[in-house]
Amino acid sequence: MATSNKEIVKLYSFCHSSCSFRVRIALAYKGISYEYIAINLSQGEQFSDDFKKINAFSTVPVLVDNGFIVSDSLAILEYLEEKYPEPSLFPADSKKRALVRQVVNNIVSSIQPLQNLNVLKKIEALAGSDERLKWAQYFIENGFIALEALLTTEAGKCCFGDKFSMADAVLIPQVYNARRFKVDMEKFPLLKRIAGFIEELPFVQAAKPEKQPDFVPLRP
Repeated sequence: MATSNKEIVKLYSFCHSSCSFRVRIALAYKGISYEYIAINLSQGEQFSDDFKKINAFSTVPVLVDNGFIVSDSLAILEYLEEKYPEPSLFPADSKKRALVRQVVNNIVSSIQPLQNLNVLKKIEALAGSDERLKWAQYFIENGFIALEALLTTEAGKCCFGDKFSMADAVLIPQVYNARRFKVDMEKFPLLKRIAGFIEELPFVQAAKPEKQPDFVPLRP
């Protein structure tokens, strides 16, 4: 569903932000055109006074839809699903929908936050750059072990059968992070297979960090 000419959607994003990546995937999947506004997290632009007026939490992504402002990637994804329901990010079956949310919440709450930029900067300050990398790898791998087990009986080409869902939109940025932090994806053949299929979908390709206007290489 493409937005009409009268609808103005803006996304405050950072190319390497996995939270922003999730939302970019969902926007592209639903065919929603938007204006991309770059906020460089590595340079601290999220702490500027101007940006704090938009989001007092100093995080991306932030979606602005005809003047309505919402931050937090999960809140944005749910908002997009409700306002632009087709194509849906959820299966029709209520049990499957609950499992999709289980995968989403485990990545959003239990994996990604432990290897975001602020946490890793603190780990490096306390224990050095080697420990920064080991920390990220530990929590990603532990989470992937659980996801691999959960999806064994559910996955087709995607996390749940062959239909793209919110679980896939959230998984792909986390797999991207795993590769960035040199996690051996051969340990997770199911996740690797799912990611290999989804990453080739045109709307996912369009949302990748390297396709964004603010892309620059970023160290682990």
